[in-house]
Amino acid sequence: MTGVKTVGVLYHPKVGATRAKAGEIEAFLKSHGISVWSGSAWDTEWARARLEETDLVVTVGGDGTILRAVQAVIPGTTPIAGVNMGKLGFMTELGSDEALAKLPAILEGAGWIDERTMLRAELHAAGREEQVFDALNDVVVARGEVVRLIRVEADIDGQYLTTFKADGVIVATATGSTGYAVAAGGPIMYSGSRDLLLAPVAPHLSLSHALVLPETVVIELRLSSYHPATLSVDGHVNLPMADGDSVTVQRSAHTARFLRIRPRESFYSSLEDRLKGKQGVPGRKSQDS
Repeated sequence: MTGVKTVGVLYHPKVGATRAKAGEIEAFLKSHGISVWSGSAWDTEWARARLEETDLVVTVGGDGTILRAVQAVIPGTTPIAGVNMGKLGFMTELGSDEALAKLPAILEGAGWIDERTMLRAELHAAGREEQVFDALNDVVVARGEVVRLIRVEADIDGQYLTTFKADGVIVATATGSTGYAVAAGGPIMYSGSRDLLLAPVAPHLSLSHALVLPETVVIELRLSSYHPATLSVDGHVNLPMADGDSVTVQRSAHTARFLRIRPRESFYSSLEDRLKGKQGVPGRKSQDS
């Protein structure tokens, strides 16, 4: 990446350490002649309005901060470089203690672009206009406040698959396979895969295995339950679903673009450490959301 003139710095607004680190990065970039704007990763519209002439977005926080930054960037193509102040940091690239040392190389054009598949979800709910969302990690239909199983009918390309009786059903990307999906017993997919993952959460007397599906599929999840449910998109958008409501999920036309400076094969070499939460600041419990 060459010709970096303007950088946006987005940070987790509720953690003092992330705001302080963002300030350090902003000061460092300005000292190198870079134009910088900085603000909360939660203020999506504010950030999006500043992205047109921005060459790079640096996030300071954890994976949740990156998920919010992606929502600001889409449908644009500005790459993101994450500084990890969280616990896991699957999507972040730089440790908090190495960020200032590595930034000069990034400004000079080092690194490569890692493009990640995203999901497009369309919510069809009675009495409401259709709503469309893009997700980097996952789209989840899950039980609401009532602690009972829900029934979710699943169709693949218009063909009935099964009715899940479970706490929920997850549709995830390869990026999201290491999040909620892996906690639900799903496989870990190679980060560059375009395939989609369909996984039930705590299924009971119904299909219990996760399915890896080709990138071309259209998945429809239809709530068939008197108990309320919730549609969750990347954990940040949460909307109620009622009996008969449905969500259609497929691969998005948009991709998330990350600037990487580590070798491409580091996904494998760092996987165990990331799963054990050894990528963050020692002793700090993640507060990202």
